Amino acid sequence: MNWQQLISNKRLGQEHRQTEMHEERSEFKRDYDRLVFSAPFRRMQNKTQVFPLPGSIFVHNRLTHSLEVSTVGMSLGNDIARRLIALHPELRGTLFEEIGTIVSAACLAHDMGNPPFGHSGEKAIQTFFTEGKGQELRSVVSPEFWSDITHFEGNANAFRLLTHHFQGRRAGGFLMTYTMLASIVKYPFVSELAGDHGKFGFFHSELGSYQTIANELGIRLLSAPGAPLRYARHPLVYLVEAADDICYEIMDIEDSHKLKILTLDEASEALLGFFAPDQRAHILKRIKDEGITDVNEQIVYMRACAVNKLEHECVETFVEHEQEILNGEFRGSLIDNIEPQARDAYKRCMKLSYDKIYQSKPVLDVELGGYKLMETLMETLVDAAVNPQRFHSRQIIRRFSSQYEINSPDLQTRLMAVIDYISGMTDVFALDIYQKMCGISLPIV
Repeated sequence: MNWQQLISNKRLGQEHRQTEMHEERSEFKRDYDRLVFSAPFRRMQNKTQVFPLPGSIFVHNRLTHSLEVSTVGMSLGNDIARRLIALHPELRGTLFEEIGTIVSAACLAHDMGNPPFGHSGEKAIQTFFTEGKGQELRSVVSPEFWSDITHFEGNANAFRLLTHHFQGRRAGGFLMTYTMLASIVKYPFVSELAGDHGKFGFFHSELGSYQTIANELGIRLLSAPGAPLRYARHPLVYLVEAADDICYEIMDIEDSHKLKILTLDEASEALLGFFAPDQRAHILKRIKDEGITDVNEQIVYMRACAVNKLEHECVETFVEHEQEILNGEFRGSLIDNIEPQARDAYKRCMKLSYDKIYQSKPVLDVELGGYKLMETLMETLVDAAVNPQRFHSRQIIRRFSSQYEINSPDLQTRLMAVIDYISGMTDVFALDIYQKMCGISLPIV
């Protein structure tokens, strides 16, 4: 793979209009702006990240997380652009200079396909078909469709959301640039290759779109002829992934301290663990010299130092392994390959998060409640899609937005319309629909 081909501002669905754009904004800045002003992006403010949506203490939701990931992504892209242009002067003056904007836009979009209630929402959709009433549908859908829905995955759904031709919308979906779209596909293979981790990059319904993009950008095909489709990652995926890894792990430490799940000592030890003793001493001296006596602000300062350290280490790793990445031979994530002290500190943060944060009562309560709510929505709405002639089904179907093909004569299309509808809900909207369908909440009561 080569940078000149990998960075393209051609737009999916508007390839023929490529030469007609004459605006001051770059095509990649247009991607960013289009995402910010979109309804799916706004809806992320009401979707769970890890902790329950805030009461008196504000913690991260999908929107604030995505904005922070986008900021770190911009820094990663800009720093790497400077470093690689110095090594490859021929990239100066080309679209490569804009990779910071491309990565930043991709980071905005990376979580847009996630359903309500975080990972429990994903699991509820999957298990409805593998463990619930949806099992009986296996014999009436194609093997490829069955593989997609039993492995339902937020990353693949984000690619669908951005590229699918929904009813009443333009062909090409959000009309994003090829490179930006390729940059969000973290797992560039079909669902048959999801394996135990359950991750994949695109539903079969969007397979053609990804192939078009991959062929245009020269993304390396790894699968043999006739085998399930697998590609190498677009190099910028590593930067989107790194920005996400940095933000969710480090910001969860800060949120957990605010919620008193972690003590000051636990949080500070985790954040200062990225630094050698002399650097730790320097950070603590700066906190004292600058008069930061508020413990929350002390954690904020340590968090900023940790994020900056990880961003720097990921840049160094990307530059060092540039050729392996371009060859499609790089293994693991950037975080997996940073220098040992920072990598070990990151692993300690992961263990702390698993042991004390993700197993905490507020998180478990949201997962349990969200799972049950989503399970009920899946049962009710899928039943309506399978039996659209019933009176109750017709009433439910009227609630669907016109963009979803719930009235299609094809069962698979109707089932996917249900998944599109549910995965696009916010936590609050999903709860509202659940209460109305169960008769818990009525407009007149």
